[in-house]
Amino acid sequence: MLRTAQFTLFGFMLLFALPLGAHALVKWQTTDFTRSWGSADWSSTGTLPPAARNPEAMVRIYAARVGRWRGIFAVHSWIVLKEAGGRSYERFDKVGWGSPIRRNGYPPDGRWYGNEPEVVFEPRGEEAQALIPKLRAAIDAYPYAGSGDYRVWPGPNSNSFVASVLAAVPETGATLPPTAIGKDFPTDGRWIALAPSRTGVRLSLGGYGGLTLAWVEGLEINILGAVAGLDLRRPGIKLPGFGRIGV
Repeated sequence: MLRTAQFTLFGFMLLFALPLGAHALVKWQTTDFTRSWGSADWSSTGTLPPAARNPEAMVRIYAARVGRWRGIFAVHSWIVLKEAGGRSYERFDKVGWGSPIRRNGYPPDGRWYGNEPEVVFEPRGEEAQALIPKLRAAIDAYPYAGSGDYRVWPGPNSNSFVASVLAAVPETGATLPPTAIGKDFPTDGRWIALAPSRTGVRLSLGGYGGLTLAWVEGLEINILGAVAGLDLRRPGIKLPGFGRIGV
């Protein structure tokens, strides 16, 4: 029993405590934690071509570090859609204030709290056009879309929303980064179920902990929202704070 406890403690320190501590040190040296909501840069990054000059359909899932000290641990994710021939992009976020599902509240490729977003998923053309109706239906069907249906931790939050949409359209073959805290909150209420990609299984203890083993998601151990694990499809490791490191 003592040996098991020691091994568990060592594993926790190696996989969770040390990476989080190291990433906190990096962020502390490189990030201005005094930056307020009002003074942060929310402008477009200019990485999306003008919609009117880009006739093909497009879907993008973005993720960007959240503000202040929480950026040590987590990202915020959102969805951008554009129909074939569409003259504008549509952005969908779930945030803890304002309208339940915010539509076009920020530039589609905007910074989040001054942090540059990364593209998590990006189909174009016919593939994107085929996905858009399904993604819209999943957005409309999100079960925590009402006022007050938001909880920063362990969910349902912004990442729970995007993860739920992706789970409803598993043919995307996409998954959120391990730093998307809240992605493992079971919006369907089930603690044991297929993984969102339908390529494996997931155990989720109400978002407070869990285990996922799937081809798309890989092996993920969730403790209090922090995720460590392995990417099986594209070899790499997943560490709390740092996210995915690999090919």
